Amino acid sequence: MKEPKDYIIFPLDVPSLDKAMSYVKRLKGRVGLFKVGLELFISQGPSVIGAVEEEGGARVFLDLKLHDIPATMQRALRVAGSHGPAFVTVHCDEGEGFLKGFFEARAGRPSTKVLAVTVLTSLNPQKLYRLGYAPHVADDLSGLALLRAELAKEAGCHGVVCSGHEAARIKGEFGADFVVVTPGIRPSWSLVESDDQKRVMTPADAVKNGADYVVIGRPIRDAADPAEAALRTAEEIASAL
Repeated sequence: MKEPKDYIIFPLDVPSLDKAMSYVKRLKGRVGLFKVGLELFISQGPSVIGAVEEEGGARVFLDLKLHDIPATMQRALRVAGSHGPAFVTVHCDEGEGFLKGFFEARAGRPSTKVLAVTVLTSLNPQKLYRLGYAPHVADDLSGLALLRAELAKEAGCHGVVCSGHEAARIKGEFGADFVVVTPGIRPSWSLVESDDQKRVMTPADAVKNGADYVVIGRPIRDAADPAEAALRTAEEIASAL
């Protein structure tokens, strides 16, 4: 049975293995997954996945946000999957079928689940205008996220990364088994006031909206006692279950 702590993904957004492992040791048994992103992965290479899993007793969420032509994506995902992370993230702009070869190659075997990024939580309408998006698209972030989720589903992805504001709609549209991971999470007790996250939500509200996992970084990492902060976060999630 999934426990409240299992909903928590803690990002190891640090440049060195020593620093990453210091957080892994402190948070062992307090979070469900450890996120390895571009900074740590580029610094340490694929071996960091096994090192984190062995020390932390939890699997890795490999957040690389892969984005390339279909053939390159499929080859990269095969290699990523060979290292055994629980999840790996991609962009899904190519739409229907772009991961078909990857899933066919892994048919009948346990595989890393692929999650598509919908709309980065650092984006807002003003930034999308500057990127060339039409106003009717830029002004409807939830609609854009739902469209991207549909593309992800058509492509064969197991789920998406999206804001908590879109989680309920995506779950309602694509079903309970379609995994939803929600970043931009700020516990009700968090003192984090200003950062690059634009569309934030409490972990309790995100879980109520259907999030299967919540990514919580700064409130735990910057706390005087990260382990205690993770425990408080799990208690807040428990209140929503």
